[in-house]
Amino acid sequence: MKFTEYPDREFLMLSLANTIASELGDFLRREGRASLCLPGGTTPGPIFDTLSGVDLDWSSVSVFLNDERWVSEDSPRSNTRLLRERLLVNRAAAATLLPLHAEAGTPEEKLEELAAGIAPHLPISVLLLGMGEDMHTASLFPGADRLEEALSDSAPLLLPMRAEAAGEPRITLTAKPLREAMAIHILITGAAKRAALEKAQSLTALEAPIKAVLANATVHWAE
Repeated sequence: MKFTEYPDREFLMLSLANTIASELGDFLRREGRASLCLPGGTTPGPIFDTLSGVDLDWSSVSVFLNDERWVSEDSPRSNTRLLRERLLVNRAAAATLLPLHAEAGTPEEKLEELAAGIAPHLPISVLLLGMGEDMHTASLFPGADRLEEALSDSAPLLLPMRAEAAGEPRITLTAKPLREAMAIHILITGAAKRAALEKAQSLTALEAPIKAVLANATVHWAE
């Protein structure tokens, strides 16, 4: 794990957006295409705002989420909605959004269909993750109903996930495709999350799911 500290959040967001843009550009030049896997929540919003205006061949970039709440896209809790509003505008509107939600009562009903859409775009070129104070990442929550399966090397690409801390049912990438990403960045802010990250390093992945992706990750932190 590499840990990078920034003097303030504004500098962190701008610097990390520039890093992600540079890495995407490298993949596009080498391979002609790239994939970008992103978290939901409000914290990465400023990164999305910056990336949306970057001059890249966005038409060759596939964008998808780490995880999604099983809610319709018009819900304020929809991560897909956040991507459409903050990232897939301006120049980045040309990118291809790979869905992680479909119209169905439960994620189980659409699991295989959604996984089939993402699988051709693996390994992930550039991965950005967040982390909660409970040390969850994506929807890999401590105590979640299928966490042990999701952490396994034999796990499928996607799993439904239910946990008390998650609220509604979720769908999430499992640990293996996250861990196998070519470039892994973890974005955290505040003293509590830095303390949680330090604690996670002495725990198992079952206790602290972020541990499953830390080895090759760069953690970006500001107070």
